[in-house]
This record gives sequence, structure tokens and C-alpha cells, in this order.
Amino acid sequence: MCLAVPCRVVERLSDRGENGDEAVVELAGNRRRVSLAFTPEARVGDWVLIHAGVAIQVIDEEEARRTLALYRGPG
Repeated sequence: MCLAVPCRVVERLSDRGENGDEAVVELAGNRRRVSLAFTPEARVGDWVLIHAGVAIQVIDEEEARRTLALYRGPG
């Protein structure tokens, strides 16, 4: 099974990657660089779904919070 993890875009790195724009995203204090090849519309402050180092979809904050709650499980 493959999971896509919601992360918030904290910095755009325009045209610095091999495949176009990249961004720095953050979740729970962890930051990583990801490709925006599939989501060039993503801006700082947006939530995106990350899979295999690529932002695959821009989502709203409510959807991000619901998804993160499901990953945490009951409790």
C-alpha cells in the first residue's frame, strides 16, 4: 500500500530542481525538499500530498487535518 502524507509548503525553490520547481515542506517539525512537477500551482502556506518526494496534489487545510488524524489513529 502507498501512502501520501499531507505537508505544508514553507518555501518555494523556483526552477532549482532537475524537473522544474521544488519546495521545502514541513510536517511535525521535519522539513524536506520535494518536487512540484505535478503541482506547480502550490504556494507557501498551501497543504500538499507528498508521495515519493513529489507533491501530487494541493489540498485544503481541513482535508490535511482529517488525513493526519486518521494516520495518528484513535486516542
